Amino acid sequence: MTLSVRLVRGIGGATAAVAALFGLFAIGGTLLLFGLIQGLPNIPEPLQRIIETPPTEIYAANGERLLQIGGRDYVPLDQIAPVLMQAILATEDHRFWDHHGINKLRTLKAFWITISGDRRQGASTITQQLAKNLFFSFEQTISRKLKELLVALQIESQFSKQEILEAYLNQIYFGPRAQGVAQAAHLFFDKPAAQLDLAEASLLAGLPKSPTRYNPFRHIDRAKARQRVVLNRMVTAGFISAERAATAEAQPLIFRKQGNNGPLGDYFVDWVLKGLEERYGAQVVYHGGLKVTTTLDPLLQRLAYESLVGGLEDLEKNMPGVPENGAGTGSGVRDRIQGALVAIQVNSGAVKAMVGGRDYLQSEFNRAVESNRQAGSGFKPFLYYTAFEKLNVTPATVLVDKPVRVPLPGGQEWRPSNFRREYQGPVILKKAFYESINTIAAQLVVQTGPEAVIATANRCGIESPLNPVFSVALGSSGVSPLEMASAFSTFAAGGVHFPAFGIWRVEDPYGQVLEEHIVSGTKALNNKIAYQVVDMMQSVVDEGTGEVVRRLGFTKPAAGKTGTTNGYKDAWFTGFTPALCASVWVGYDREQGMKDIQGGGITGGRGAAPIWSRFMTRATDGEPPRPFLQPAGIRFQSVDPRTGEPVSIESQAAESVALKEGE
Repeated sequence: MTLSVRLVRGIGGATAAVAALFGLFAIGGTLLLFGLIQGLPNIPEPLQRIIETPPTEIYAANGERLLQIGGRDYVPLDQIAPVLMQAILATEDHRFWDHHGINKLRTLKAFWITISGDRRQGASTITQQLAKNLFFSFEQTISRKLKELLVALQIESQFSKQEILEAYLNQIYFGPRAQGVAQAAHLFFDKPAAQLDLAEASLLAGLPKSPTRYNPFRHIDRAKARQRVVLNRMVTAGFISAERAATAEAQPLIFRKQGNNGPLGDYFVDWVLKGLEERYGAQVVYHGGLKVTTTLDPLLQRLAYESLVGGLEDLEKNMPGVPENGAGTGSGVRDRIQGALVAIQVNSGAVKAMVGGRDYLQSEFNRAVESNRQAGSGFKPFLYYTAFEKLNVTPATVLVDKPVRVPLPGGQEWRPSNFRREYQGPVILKKAFYESINTIAAQLVVQTGPEAVIATANRCGIESPLNPVFSVALGSSGVSPLEMASAFSTFAAGGVHFPAFGIWRVEDPYGQVLEEHIVSGTKALNNKIAYQVVDMMQSVVDEGTGEVVRRLGFTKPAAGKTGTTNGYKDAWFTGFTPALCASVWVGYDREQGMKDIQGGGITGGRGAAPIWSRFMTRATDGEPPRPFLQPAGIRFQSVDPRTGEPVSIESQAAESVALKEGE
């Protein structure tokens, strides 16, 4: 009896505790819901105002607007082709007509995947995606998602499905200049949205998932594969038959003829947008109304583009296989010689100009940033700095130019050779540098070790992975023109490295500063040793492999280094004045050798240096000549280029070398 009473009392106590717990949860849930409701934005009337988010604007450093992302041509639902509506519904939300703003099964599945794993799972209906336009923070929090669900339910209760779909179709993003179905139909097919056929509509419906990846102007194979997915979903949703889908997939697409209507500095703008997406997400970048002030100088950008394209065209005039119309001998522009140019402000790291290829509309691949090519002898400044720092050598030290064999593991040998297959015998390091003698460089890297050379390059700003082998000193690892311009700027700035950047400031729609770049440099190199290398790089321009710069009329103080890789696959020239550094790369995307009609190879001095000279001559026009700042503790000595011994400055064979006090 006593046990029964205790059991009943225990059960009763547990029931009361559970009831109290549920009561607390109910109160907490009510308070949470009340708090969420209190923080919900007002839904505009009419609904089309929900998509009136401010545009994101990209500006040059001088305030000139480069690109506006946003702003739409609103069209009513009856002026949109039914097949386009069906294609987007099948792709984005095939149960749109059945749910009330939330797809319960997809939401529960996405929530389970999100809380049980390390990845996010999207489950937004069309109504939820439309609701996002009322939130400008785009924060990915549970609170934000709950608010989004509540707003979606509110939209469904206030507006018809037709009104919701109409607003959505006018806000969906197909690309930077294609916000909404009207702009997309015009941009890609030059027709109103009402006149799109099934093939065109299914291709457009596949773009919002990734407008860049599936852009049919650049990636038609990817776009067609995505179109196939859309058509299959339309069949599954019951909108079309399998036979009609097959016919649409096989139908040739006639795209609008493209002109050069992109923003100034297309490659630069793409680079900036990619960085913004990585930091803020695509939703904020393309729908958040950002105001972005970049480092681009419009004048220098135009000069960079004209110099690169003009230089490549001049080069092609003496190359086989390129007819007068420039069509190439293979599959079009991809088979034509390509190039890239990056210009950086020395004492800040600000990217002032960037050209990633000869024609952005034909190829959006940014060779200035994304193409890592071997730098050849253009990498030698890092080697010589390392040698001066680590070894007891100076620009006046003598080494013997002779055949070199370096034993490698496994019984192999490294046998670097000179460009002209000739050997000069004893020669001072300065002359070996400006004449780009490979056997001397090989002897130096054997003594320093490749790891030390890589460490120097990294301190200067080279971020690409470098293979720790002896040939790294001769530029056997891939680097980008942006990296080379940034790293050479470190020498120009007296050993201080300023990381390259493209954005000065980012503001939200209300003028709040989200980020602002403060110029800050890091001492990466000894300023005296850096100046010794700069002095040798000046000789490259004045009397060495880059002498064409002077012959073409550029007279201001300048320093640089040419680079040519095996088989003439890459031609480089990276050089600088005290204020501006520019790197130029020339080559084929398919890494084939560059030869002239006589069969001679195209070197860095012949292919890249003339483009650099053309650009820098115009970029520095009107500026007074500025010498490189000589640090205290540096003296100049005239020496014999074969013995390194001091000679009279009047001596015909005298070579002036920069030495530190005590050397």
